Amino acid sequence: IYADYVSTVSKTYAEEIQYDYYGEHLEGLLRKRREELFGIVNGIDYDVYNPQTDKNLYVNYDIKKAVEGKTDNKVRLQRDLGLPENRRVPMVAMITRLVANKGLDLVVRVLDEILQHENIQFVLLGTGDRGYEDWFKELAWRYPNKVSINIRFSNELAQRIYAGATVFLMPSNYEPCGIGQLIAMRYGTIPVVRETGGLKDTVTQFSNKTGEGTGYLFQNYNAHEMMYAVKRAIRECSTLEIWQKIVKNAMQADFSWKKSAGEYKALYEKLLAK
Repeated sequence: IYADYVSTVSKTYAEEIQYDYYGEHLEGLLRKRREELFGIVNGIDYDVYNPQTDKNLYVNYDIKKAVEGKTDNKVRLQRDLGLPENRRVPMVAMITRLVANKGLDLVVRVLDEILQHENIQFVLLGTGDRGYEDWFKELAWRYPNKVSINIRFSNELAQRIYAGATVFLMPSNYEPCGIGQLIAMRYGTIPVVRETGGLKDTVTQFSNKTGEGTGYLFQNYNAHEMMYAVKRAIRECSTLEIWQKIVKNAMQADFSWKKSAGEYKALYEKLLAK
C-alpha cells in the first residue's frame, strides 16, 4: 500500500496476480497499483551453471559440441540409473518438488499413455507429497526399462540429468518465475512448459519454419495439451538437424543475473529520480 513500487519475479506473473485465480485476495490492491507494479524475471549464475566447467557432469561440453556431449552424458546417466544404454532414445526429465502446483496431476493423467506409445525414457528427481511419490514408484515398477524414479534430492544427480536429458518437462499450474527451465536451457535440454508466469516469459515456442524458439509451450492447464506438446518435442528432437538447432537456440538464450540486475538497477534509479 505504501510502497513507491512493487516488484515480482516475471512480467506475466505481475499480470496474473491482478486476477483472483492468482491474486490470493490481493488482486484488487494489485490492480489499483498496476502502474507501479513491475515484473523482473529471475536469473541464474552462469559461472555455477556452466556445462563447460560443471564438475558434476560426466563429460563437459560447449555449444559447438552440445549434441555429442549431451549424448555422452545421457549414456553414462542411463548406466548409473539402471536404464538400457541407448544413444538414440529421447530422455524426458523432471526435477521438481512433488506437489500439486507443479502440474503433476497432468503428468499422472497421461504419462502412462505416453510411455505406452512413445520410445522414450523418463527420469524424475524430487521429493514431496506421499501420494505422488508412491504413484511414480509404482510407475517405475511397471516400466523398469523406461522409467527411473529418484525420490531424493542430489545436486550432483540434478546436474547430470540437466546435461543428459533431451526434454525437460515443467507443466506448472502456476510458476512466478521458475529456475528449472533456465538451467535446462543453459545445458541444452529443451523445456516443455505451460504458458504461465516466468515460464511464458523465458521459453519461446520453437518453429520449424523459422528455426527460432527455445522450447515447446502449451496454453491451457490440460493434460492432453501437455501430452501433444511432449510428443511434438519427442518427434522433433529425434531429428538431428532440428535438435541441433533448438539446442543451440536454448544455449544462446541469456538469463544470467547480469541481465536481471540491469533491470533492477533501472527500477531503483527510477525510484531515486521520483
